[in-house]
Amino acid sequence: MNGTALETSNTAEAKSRFNAALEEARAGAMALGAEARERASAYRSQASTTGGDWAAEAKTKAAELANDGKKGASGALTSLSRLVADNAGTIEQNLGAKYGDYARTASQKLQETGQALDQKSLDQLGDDAREFVRKSPGVAIGIAAAAGFLLARLFRR
Repeated sequence: MNGTALETSNTAEAKSRFNAALEEARAGAMALGAEARERASAYRSQASTTGGDWAAEAKTKAAELANDGKKGASGALTSLSRLVADNAGTIEQNLGAKYGDYARTASQKLQETGQALDQKSLDQLGDDAREFVRKSPGVAIGIAAAAGFLLARLFRR
């Protein structure tokens, strides 16, 4: 293989790995959000079937857990954004300016997504999720399957 072909191969592999890492981060954030919504939904349904103070306490706990999950997902996106931004210079040196720009753009998008997640209420996130499922049911099923697989792997250990 000559030098240009090797460089092209390395660039393609680096781009592929970078894109895979971004997709994995996106899927993880969506899984965290889905888990938070599921927990909140479970607590809400449990609270609605039970009366008295326990229901109010369960609703409060569900909201706290959902908000914690939302903050965790937002924090994870922000951390990933910083990691990508911190490595953009290295990517640029090793792969070229175009890939450094890709990394910076990805970092900015991750940061914006984290901020948008942080600013939305749980009800807005639920509405967004319902709308997403209506528009793309196949993708939603795929994401749910992937999230289920990841959760099964986590709880198996």
